Order: sequence, then structure tokens, then C-alpha cells
Amino acid sequence: MKVHRQFLNPIVAALFAVFLLTATAGAEEPLDGMFDKLKSADARAAARLEREIWNEWSKSGSPAMDLLLQRGRDALAAGNPAEAIDHFTALTDHAPEFAEGWNGRAAAYYQAGQFGPSIADIARTLTLNERHFGAMAGLGAMYEELNNPQKALEVYRAALAIHPNLRGVSQSVQRLEAKVAGTDL
Repeated sequence: MKVHRQFLNPIVAALFAVFLLTATAGAEEPLDGMFDKLKSADARAAARLEREIWNEWSKSGSPAMDLLLQRGRDALAAGNPAEAIDHFTALTDHAPEFAEGWNGRAAAYYQAGQFGPSIADIARTLTLNERHFGAMAGLGAMYEELNNPQKALEVYRAALAIHPNLRGVSQSVQRLEAKVAGTDL
């Protein structure tokens, strides 16, 4: 019986890898369409598309990981960043390729006033999901708080290139353009 297991394990692993690649490729197609529509959507349609994108991003493929994500988000909403960090750390430990775990922990670190770890987790989020406009908006806000308006402006513009109707970001860009233009004189 051990002989069969030796041969079956690589076959099962290969089939599982093919399944994962197929599932990932299929999941990306609807997102691509949503992002295409997002660029030309009016504010109402953009808000709907944004919710749909966040819903897709929140699917880890594992009920246990989805539960950790929800517990982390609930702790953040309750104003308990330390508990949120614990949940998101467990999530990133068990699902290191799931961008929302890193993004959630970045938000928790931000809420805890720990900008260094937050920025590091945003970098990881953007490595895994280069279109993560939420992470970009958060990074822009941190750069503003760190009194780096030029860097904040750059990140906000990148977020708007992906999601032109991202709430509050257009106003931030206008405010920072004025501030940066005033500092150049």
C-alpha cells in the first residue's frame, strides 16, 4: 500500500496545483471586467463596483481564513487594534498569499499608530495585489500624516488611476497639489 501512496501523492499534488491555477485564473477574469468598468463608471456605479471588488478580494478560498479575516475586521471596527493584529497575523501566517490578510493587518497597525509595520504590510499587499486601491489610499494617508505630501500625492494619483471615484482621494489630490505647488516657490 505504501508503494501506491508514493505514486499517488505527486499526482494528487499536481492535480491540486492545476485546480488552484484554474480557480485563480477564473476568479481574475471577473475582477478584470470590474476594474475596466470602474475606470468609466459614474459615482453610483463605481460605489457598487467597489463593493463587488472588495467582496472578491475578501474570498480566501478557506472558511477558516475567511473567519480570521472577519474577526480581524470586527476587532478593528470595535476599536481594538491589538486584537485585530492578532487575528490578521494568524491569517498572514496561515495564508501568506492572501492580500487581504496583509491589508487588514496594515489597517490594524495604522489604527494602533504603528506606521512602520503598517507601511511594510501595505507593501506586501501591493506585491500580492497591485490594483489594491484601498491599500494605496491608506498609504497616501500615512504619507500625509508623516508630512510627506509629494509621496502622498504620488500614491493618491496611482489609486485614482485605478479607481477614479475613490471617495475622498480626489479632494486629497487637489489639496496636496496646492500644497506641493506652494512649497516649490
